[in-house]
Amino acid sequence: MPGPNEYFNVPLRRVAIGNTDEFRHPGAIKAAVAEFISTLMFVFAGSGSGIAYNKLTGNGPASPGGLIAASIAHAFGLFVAVSVGANISGGHVNPAVTFGLFVGGNITLFRGILYIIAQLLGSVAACFLLSFTTGGLAVPAFALSDGVSVLPAFVFEIVMTFGLVYTVYATAVDPKKGEVGIIAPIAIGFIVGANILAGGAFTGASMNPAVAFGPAVVSFTWANHWIYWAGPLVGGGLAGVIYEVFFISHTHEPLQEF
Repeated sequence: MPGPNEYFNVPLRRVAIGNTDEFRHPGAIKAAVAEFISTLMFVFAGSGSGIAYNKLTGNGPASPGGLIAASIAHAFGLFVAVSVGANISGGHVNPAVTFGLFVGGNITLFRGILYIIAQLLGSVAACFLLSFTTGGLAVPAFALSDGVSVLPAFVFEIVMTFGLVYTVYATAVDPKKGEVGIIAPIAIGFIVGANILAGGAFTGASMNPAVAFGPAVVSFTWANHWIYWAGPLVGGGLAGVIYEVFFISHTHEPLQEF
């Protein structure tokens, strides 16, 4: 009779810490620059769509059309951002993705820290560029909608980010992905766009601490900002652990990036 491990893998692959030399390694620095550029591109397109919507409507109330526009802009922007970074850094473009890959043993801690710093700087740079190029128009910061309390918003961000990082694992990380890997950037962009349609009217549907961080810095708006860190990191971490435990064979060497 098959043992339990023939149905799923209980132990996670060894989580790798790495060392500080990675901060100076040319390959790691090149990857961090790629993460900076990819995140800048994504945030510039995503947040820029919000600024354009506010300009066209005279800062009018939110509407279904605005939600759809935000969904499309983020889906297209992320598709491109992941695609252009995939062969250099893996195209994480999101601290929650990086964290989810770390807990699954697919990136070292120090390389992950380097990625996250680059992602945050890319987001801040994108938002300052948006403020400058639009003549000082406000960069919309993430905030809870009226009537949405903290706990449901926190869970919403967990669930949405879980779906995102689970998609990353299934289409980009899993060594059995086969030809599905070709559509990984599309799938990742689509799940973000779909989640914005689902959660945009409640939390803004960040799913990405870097995406929330840049606008918060530029607009200096920090109300409930912790939700946009804690929710995505918890969701991303859970997705990484669950996919590694149940679905990935542990007969291969740990990946360093996808």
